Amino acid sequence: MSRKEPHQTAFAESKELYLRLLQHVRPYWHAFALAVLFTVLLASTEPAIPYLMEPLMDRAFVQRDEFYMFWMPIALLVLYIVRGILAFVSRVAFQWVAGKVVLDLRREMFERILTLPVAYFDAHVTGNLIAKVTYDVTQVTTAATKVLVILLRDGLSVIGLLGFMLYTNWKFTLVVSILLPVMLYFVRYVSGRMRHSSRNLQETMGEMTHALEEATRGNRIVKVYGGQAYERKRFGKLANWVRRYRFKLKVADATSAPIVEFIGALMIALLIYLGTGQLGGEPMTVGEFTSFFSALGLLFPPIKRLTAINQPLQTGLAGAESVFMLIDEPPENDSGDRNVETINGSIRFENVKFRYSQAETDALHGISFQMEPGQSIALVGPSGSGKTTIAALIPRFYEPTEGQILLDDIPLGEISLAGLREHVAYVGQESVLFNDTVAANIAYGSSRPPTAGALEAAARAAHALEFIEELPEGFDTIVGEDGVRLSGGQRQRIAIARALLKDAPILILDEATSALDTVSERHVQAALQNLTANRTTLIIAHRLSTIENADRILVVRQGKVVESGSHAELIQRDGEYAHLYNNQIVLNEKQEKREEK
Repeated sequence: MSRKEPHQTAFAESKELYLRLLQHVRPYWHAFALAVLFTVLLASTEPAIPYLMEPLMDRAFVQRDEFYMFWMPIALLVLYIVRGILAFVSRVAFQWVAGKVVLDLRREMFERILTLPVAYFDAHVTGNLIAKVTYDVTQVTTAATKVLVILLRDGLSVIGLLGFMLYTNWKFTLVVSILLPVMLYFVRYVSGRMRHSSRNLQETMGEMTHALEEATRGNRIVKVYGGQAYERKRFGKLANWVRRYRFKLKVADATSAPIVEFIGALMIALLIYLGTGQLGGEPMTVGEFTSFFSALGLLFPPIKRLTAINQPLQTGLAGAESVFMLIDEPPENDSGDRNVETINGSIRFENVKFRYSQAETDALHGISFQMEPGQSIALVGPSGSGKTTIAALIPRFYEPTEGQILLDDIPLGEISLAGLREHVAYVGQESVLFNDTVAANIAYGSSRPPTAGALEAAARAAHALEFIEELPEGFDTIVGEDGVRLSGGQRQRIAIARALLKDAPILILDEATSALDTVSERHVQAALQNLTANRTTLIIAHRLSTIENADRILVVRQGKVVESGSHAELIQRDGEYAHLYNNQIVLNEKQEKREEK
């Protein structure tokens, strides 16, 4: 079997990308067909311009025919009015289709982002995703509309003008057209370089966006730790690479124009020699020469645009490649088809192992334990021991490598993701709040808007009502990006109110109080007592004093459960938990003494 050459493979990939891109135009084929029709009509009028030149020159100027002297200017005026209308309609229709295609692609990309597994976000920076949705997709419109307009309008114009020139004087046309293949050679040579530069430009744009986002979001850390020089160097380096790739694109694009102009000049020189009879043959009349020369002059702009089409085409195809790469990413594995209306809340881990992608060793080694309905289980242990991984497996953010997890004796894989997560609430160490009102953040994800009474009840149970009522607009106060207008304790209580309003039977608390001061922690702990009542609760705790009342405590180390029991049992056992607990008490006592001083 023959092996394809690299340029053949690239051509096949470009063709496949372009055809797939045109599939997104299909829903708007009425407007697209109108645009194509008016573009074809516009191109068909191109040869009419040089056609009118011969009678204008010979009959009006040379022979002074009054009929042609009166009607030829009117004919030219009508021709350009018709061309203006055709150009306007075709351009507007193409732009309308392009806008709809970008809108559809952005929606499709965002829909895919919402369904991507957590592992994808672990492996990809946010800036690249943002660049795909905001920048790369706009490049697609160039390939979808501008390139197609040039191909149709200018391609047909070239064909029409060449046909007119052949009709006028086929010998002269064959002589001046022998240089056209030279143009095509340079077009093919330059196209590969432009595609490569476009791809590099889009990737670097994503990295630059990510660097900008990190420097903006982490501005306080940058200031306190004097990171301005580092961020300035990092951003400047990426911005310079963006400049370099853009420059390479423009250089590659600019090489075609002078070549086309030089070839055009050769054609004109040949035409003058031939038209004046200096190379033999019959000389042309003034009208014939003007008509032929006008056709040749009109031929250069569309040829130049066709030779320059590679830059927008390759940029658009590189954008389409990036967009479709995201759209083609496999979504979360949602093979479960069972929707459990109500659950008791029993959760069982059976010899669960898990390994992160691209990791060399397992993060969890045969984890097995049972959570009874309404029971609270606490996970403790050093950082990196696997506590958060265990919690992430319950809502199926990740899938176990081996073993299984059961909810009310039903394997989690048999339950649909939406059906499973409907029964799970989560409060993490860093409360995720959206730049919206307090009420909208508490009611986030609710299937129907909650009543004012329900919002107040959730806020009261979360010990948040007292500070919400003191806000300028109460529940209608905008909290700012990441809840920046609220304190850490207030943000955490809003998150708890959100979990209370959801009223899910399973609750995951991932170090919900570790980042709070003592006063805020007391408020949050009081709210958590209301939240955990009658719920199956998995608690990841850094401060061991906060989980003394848990029904059972699991000590996790290096992905294994090494101890299990109540607080009293583990203290009496004098094992690893007792060692961690006693060390923390000593540290707390030292801290209290420092505070007293």
